[in-house]
Amino acid sequence: MDVIVSGRKMLVTDALRNYAEEKIGGAIEVLDVDPTSVEVVLRQEKNPANPRPAVCEVTVLVKGHLARVEETEEDMYAAIDVAAAKVVRQLRKYKTRIIDKRTRATEKIVDYVHEDAHPETELDLDKLMSELADDEVVRTKEIDFAPLTVDEALIEIDLIGHDFYAFTERDTSKVCVLYRRNDGGYGLLKQAD
Repeated sequence: MDVIVSGRKMLVTDALRNYAEEKIGGAIEVLDVDPTSVEVVLRQEKNPANPRPAVCEVTVLVKGHLARVEETEEDMYAAIDVAAAKVVRQLRKYKTRIIDKRTRATEKIVDYVHEDAHPETELDLDKLMSELADDEVVRTKEIDFAPLTVDEALIEIDLIGHDFYAFTERDTSKVCVLYRRNDGGYGLLKQAD
């Protein structure tokens, strides 16, 4: 696995490059997730009022899934440490939820099918099916995408009390999703051209 370390508007020293490769690459190798690519971007904010100017961005692509972390700290080495810890947490969550869960379910099915070979193993088929159903869509709802302006959608999201609201933008006929941000305010996702 190659870890690509680059700097944005800053020179990345060999010591910093080696530290990032060792810290982030080593942490990912321990999880055994076999990433497609690992990219680390380091940058230093120029604002003197910013108490944490060192920024470390880590992007890991794993079989169609993307884990991305951006951390700011007082110095670059600390930012790399925190970013490595966070990306490991994200990849561990990915591994336990997606990879390991499906592997365990497959092993239980194989054991159930070969029950004659393992008579002491008694599995309840309903329990097995309920474990497999955890990753399934449990509810489907059909809605009409009303042609609205963004201001009208803001009113609708407040009225229904949801964290998001899907609509068609009146002027462009594009599908949009308005969502509440954790840090306050709203975000808008628009269909690409």
